[in-house]
Amino acid sequence: MALEAYLPTLGTVVMTALVDSINPCAIGVLILLVSVIVVFRSKKELLIYGFTYIFFVFLTYLLAGLGIMYFLSVIPLYVSEYISITIGLLIVAAGIIEIKDYFWYGKGISLSIPPEKAKRIQQITRKMTLPAMIFLGAFVAGVELPCTGGPYLAILSLLSQNFDFMAFLWLMLYNVIFVLPLVIILLMVYGGTKIQTLKKWKQDNRAYMRLAIGILLVLLGWMLILIANGTINLG
Repeated sequence: MALEAYLPTLGTVVMTALVDSINPCAIGVLILLVSVIVVFRSKKELLIYGFTYIFFVFLTYLLAGLGIMYFLSVIPLYVSEYISITIGLLIVAAGIIEIKDYFWYGKGISLSIPPEKAKRIQQITRKMTLPAMIFLGAFVAGVELPCTGGPYLAILSLLSQNFDFMAFLWLMLYNVIFVLPLVIILLMVYGGTKIQTLKKWKQDNRAYMRLAIGILLVLLGWMLILIANGTINLG
């Protein structure tokens, strides 16, 4: 079997990033952050701290993505075939877990931020300094990976098969789209939207977010497996 594939279509990158961007983990952390800022800080500081946090989430994801893409691109072809199949199976399994949460949320295994990490995030949020926001953005990006890493890993696996400047640009686009809902939420709060409204929206739509992510992960996982065994090419 030969591992042979082109870059995924722009539509695949955009669709995956859009679905990944509505992940309840990333949105929940930002809502927690802005709920603290609006109580203790001015609107100007809301934007400064909020955008600092979002930028370092973006930067951390981008740098991690570049590292993973480079690693996957330099391993031997015969090894990358089996790695792609393994990644595909893991992504399918993650998708099934997300779909399970649509029907039975909180029962059994769930892809969410571990309680001890969530507690650490709350502690950092209360410090309200720029260095704390920088650390928080990087820290959250790392601990969110069990929650958000499936779609990202799938796209990285596809992009790594033709690691060039175009792949880098598409990776940039993916991460811009990923943080876009965070920017929108921050601007909504700046414009006067109540935090409780956002919390209720997240709670009401959490199950649908996980269902959408789960379906996407299953499709992307099977796509990786079919690419790895040479069944399909993406052009």
